[in-house]
Amino acid sequence: MAYICYFNKKTDVIMSILILCHGNICRSPMAEGILKHKFKLALNDVKVESAGFEAFHIGDKPDERTLRTLQNHDINLSGKTARLFKTSDFDEFDKIFFMDDNNYLHLKKFFRNNEDMNKVDYIMNVLDNPSNIEVPDPYYGGKEGFELVYQLLEKACQKIAASYNK
Repeated sequence: MAYICYFNKKTDVIMSILILCHGNICRSPMAEGILKHKFKLALNDVKVESAGFEAFHIGDKPDERTLRTLQNHDINLSGKTARLFKTSDFDEFDKIFFMDDNNYLHLKKFFRNNEDMNKVDYIMNVLDNPSNIEVPDPYYGGKEGFELVYQLLEKACQKIAASYNK
């Protein structure tokens, strides 16, 4: 999958990416941290954020297990707090990635037109064989689940970063 880089006049960056999951405390902030780290290393001017659909966690920091997993890979995500996805995010972001079927069902309720719909995709579809593979939610599991999610997201984020670094 190839992405075209262009200057986003609304955000004053080359590209803007939003990553979504249910509560914005586990998977999406992990992907945000990984992707920001990769783009920082590549010195690209890319905006990366994450959001969720569950209001319960608004303003919360990412899950401690998320932060610990990122720290184990030398990624710092201090200062991140959970926020809700909003319709105006379609105007602010060029590409919107989500984690699973449930996220897509929530997201579909926000579509205003085909342009919005064309901005979204499963994050794992960036890999060579797009097949709507879901990223499992590690919230109710142990630290091994967070490491597994990290490994999945690292592969996807590497591909995303490489596609924008061309």
